[in-house]
Amino acid sequence: MNIEDLLRETLSDMAHEEQPPPPGRFLQVKQGRSRRRGLALAAAAAVTVMAVGSTLVVQGLSSVSKDVAGQGSGETLVETKQGQITLTVKEGLRLSQILEQLSTATGRPLVEFQRAAKDGRALGLPAYAKGALEGFAFPGTYEVSPTSSPAEILAAMVTRFNRAAEESNLVKGARRVGRTPLEILTIASIVQAESIDKRAMPKIARVIENRLKHRPEMELRMDSTVLYGLNKLGASASTEDLKSRSRYNTYARLGLPPGPICNPGADAIEAALKPDAGPWLYFVTVDPKTGVTKFAGSPSEYDTLVEEYRKNTG
Repeated sequence: MNIEDLLRETLSDMAHEEQPPPPGRFLQVKQGRSRRRGLALAAAAAVTVMAVGSTLVVQGLSSVSKDVAGQGSGETLVETKQGQITLTVKEGLRLSQILEQLSTATGRPLVEFQRAAKDGRALGLPAYAKGALEGFAFPGTYEVSPTSSPAEILAAMVTRFNRAAEESNLVKGARRVGRTPLEILTIASIVQAESIDKRAMPKIARVIENRLKHRPEMELRMDSTVLYGLNKLGASASTEDLKSRSRYNTYARLGLPPGPICNPGADAIEAALKPDAGPWLYFVTVDPKTGVTKFAGSPSEYDTLVEEYRKNTG
């Protein structure tokens, strides 16, 4: 249940209560609705959430000034306004990167964002997230009031993910192709991490599916998952990296990694749900400058693409 649904349910409950609930209601250990009510009321008091396309606005009820005062730089685009900050979070960032950039942009300690990210229930994560925020911090533009807490900012990102999941029919689409929603989101995160041009995403998704179907003869073999497991950034894993015992080492372990490796956007999720049809087992971005990616169905074709890559980068 997301924050908006939570608030709607809470207000509906309150409208039908004629008398205060008995004290014992708050003393019971298992009290899901009471806890949800407290979270919803806190969110209602501190933050207003609106979504327009891929843009989500999070602002304190007492802060609505729109005067532009400056702008920021880096992976996350930051625009400081009177009384609020506008953040544009790029697709494909890892959760650790997002938390660091939110901390820098808001001036709040990183540890506060890290602590808030661990409370999946409070953030409104779907059950299939298994309490982990990675993959569910949806990229987009956010207007943040200085009074917004880390939990409110992250909950807004999850709210936007939940809306995107509904728009793409993620749960039903995953069931249709024989996968869980978390598996689809994991595939989408790999597609996002491996893609330079979003036009190649449906074909890259097909490569992933084809490799998964070829197991145990073929591992997934994605450098992006290996590097994630080692907490490294880059495009290629080294020979030493490939010796990692991480569960994200898809050169050494069959199947998908245990969860998303970044936070994908709508295009990557759509590609994971609806991959192009084709026999491809390999892909190479033969020209990193232009993002041109080509696909192959055999080792010999793959070798040809690698040679083309070397000529373009040599």
